[in-house]
Amino acid sequence: VQLVESGGGSVQAGGSLRLSCVVSGLPYRSSCLAWFRDVPGKDREGVAGIYRGGERIYYGDFVKGRFTISEDNDDNSMTLQMNSLEPEDTGKYYCAANCQIVPPRWHYGYWGQGTQVTVS
Repeated sequence: VQLVESGGGSVQAGGSLRLSCVVSGLPYRSSCLAWFRDVPGKDREGVAGIYRGGERIYYGDFVKGRFTISEDNDDNSMTLQMNSLEPEDTGKYYCAANCQIVPPRWHYGYWGQGTQVTVS
């Protein structure tokens, strides 16, 4: 199973980034896709998660309407649109598949290598 993230980078506070993730190697479409992040000085945080068909969508409390997760209905891929980024959002962002989200618990079956997001 391989998950490949792209779209990270450096932006100024208030800016936007769009992260993308492609999942391959699964013989089925993952029912749940998610993003989580590792931020210096904090525990791992669930950023956003979506169940197939958008029947359930979850966001971390810190998102506060700034991010939007969406899935591609044709394949195992998704995006995370991040607006109004803050320096506190700096960290490494990971795409995950085969997730289970029952707030406050987020469980991830597979994840990628991550993409760095830096906000200054």
